[in-house]
Amino acid sequence: MIQAVQKDQALLDDIAVARADRTGFHLWWLGQSGYLIQWQWKHLLIDPYLSDSLTKKYATTDKPHIRMTELVIAPERLDFIDIVTSSHNHTDHLDGDTLIPLMAANPELTFVIPRANRAFVANRIQKPADFPIGLNAGESITLAEGFTIHGIPAAHNELDKDEAGNCKFMGYVFQFGPYTLYHSGDTLWREEILAALAPFEIDVAILPINGNKPERRVAGNLDAMEAVKLAKQIAARLVIPCHYDMFTFNTADPLEFITLAKQQQQAYQVLQCGERLTVR
Repeated sequence: MIQAVQKDQALLDDIAVARADRTGFHLWWLGQSGYLIQWQWKHLLIDPYLSDSLTKKYATTDKPHIRMTELVIAPERLDFIDIVTSSHNHTDHLDGDTLIPLMAANPELTFVIPRANRAFVANRIQKPADFPIGLNAGESITLAEGFTIHGIPAAHNELDKDEAGNCKFMGYVFQFGPYTLYHSGDTLWREEILAALAPFEIDVAILPINGNKPERRVAGNLDAMEAVKLAKQIAARLVIPCHYDMFTFNTADPLEFITLAKQQQQAYQVLQCGERLTVR
């Protein structure tokens, strides 16, 4: 089992310490595609998976989800969250065992999702259908906390849409203060994604690297080479890899990503679970 560099109270203590530094923003990797963003005392949580729900669900099947990295923190201990986002309906990005206790601990939080997924999301988190804020690709919303969120299409594996043309899989561009962060969600390479990102100057891009292997029998993602290429094409100031080291059957070696990023002279940061990155 991979040990988190910080977990539980040590992680909470580091989050508290970081609040004193308001000259940039702080980012923690919580495992898989989950990230905590702290800016000006506000906290944004992206695609959190903080449970063992998938390991339990698939324990007796021919597709066991064996956890590789220890759980960094119980969701109910994050009782200071302002905004949560989900990129799509897969459990490692929309986990009831994470979100229900998280929302109980943060009754005033704002939850942003792809509009196409509203009914599914409401059922999974046991909330009314009008509770989440729904976005589509090409739409934006500015929240009272100072974050503007832009919907970006994602292909997992296709650019799937509902009958009204709303994307079921999305990434988001987050703008706050002078910073712009792109979290792709789960996605393959599509020109439509590049076109949607063209208006933005991306400071940090968070991209999956676990690849697209049909033998895994799950939807695929960018691999290490594609993630580096995408970061270069959108001129990201920094790229962070994600979606690895969670389940043994669906992971990747970040050393390949590091080698390729160095070859392409793309600035990068590989985090350990629970580790903080400060961006100025």
